[in-house]
Amino acid sequence: MNIQTVNASIQPQKDILLNHPLYKKVQNLDDLHRFLESHVYAVWDFMSLLKALQFKLTSTTTPWLPVGNPEIRYLINEIVLAEETDLNLDGGRQSHFEMYIDAMKNCGANTFSIEEFLRNVISTQNIFVSIKQSDLHSNIKEFLDFTFRVIDEGKPHEIAAAFTFGREDLIPLMFTEILLAFQKNFPDVDLSKLIYYFERHIELDADEHGPMAMKMIEELCGDDENRWDEVKNISIQALEKRIGLWNAIEELIEMKPELA
Repeated sequence: MNIQTVNASIQPQKDILLNHPLYKKVQNLDDLHRFLESHVYAVWDFMSLLKALQFKLTSTTTPWLPVGNPEIRYLINEIVLAEETDLNLDGGRQSHFEMYIDAMKNCGANTFSIEEFLRNVISTQNIFVSIKQSDLHSNIKEFLDFTFRVIDEGKPHEIAAAFTFGREDLIPLMFTEILLAFQKNFPDVDLSKLIYYFERHIELDADEHGPMAMKMIEELCGDDENRWDEVKNISIQALEKRIGLWNAIEELIEMKPELA
């Protein structure tokens, strides 16, 4: 098995995501806010997948010792550098999550829910308890639970699979669709920070991080068929959870506010 085989196996899920009706449902500012207020959880937990890979595949403790494959160490650290400390629209350093939060505030979306969720994560010191206690849509809970189960229980190549095929490999295509819809539907709303965030992700993931992540999978799996099979299975599950997330956001957008 190889990257091409895995890609062929997950193509049905990718097709569902790339042609999901959600993209056409973002028709007004309220819809946009609902999208951002749910999607932000995927922006946030993405960093935990990345940091889990850094923890497992590089040296993050003292005394420092060279760990694992230097090529993989480079790939991980290069991605971390950009994701955790990229240049924002104003030329300052921020993580992509922080950029997203700023972009939400800039266009009037509510960040209270995600901020309250993170306060709860700090308070409980148990991500699974925080997910269970939250008022999030059940699909969003399942999405987050899957991410942290993989981090908690997964082997490095399985975490890399969730990161690569469930996230990095799809982001350029998905975000291109979203960005085009935003530009068309909201010409009078200041979306400069949001557009910058999406464009930056498209640029990095399509040209750099996507190919890097694919190379990491190849390095981790080598000729081990069992590892390749586990990569395929985790990738399918990750994409199914992403479909569930997209379904949840579509459902939340379609919900009519209750009459006072």
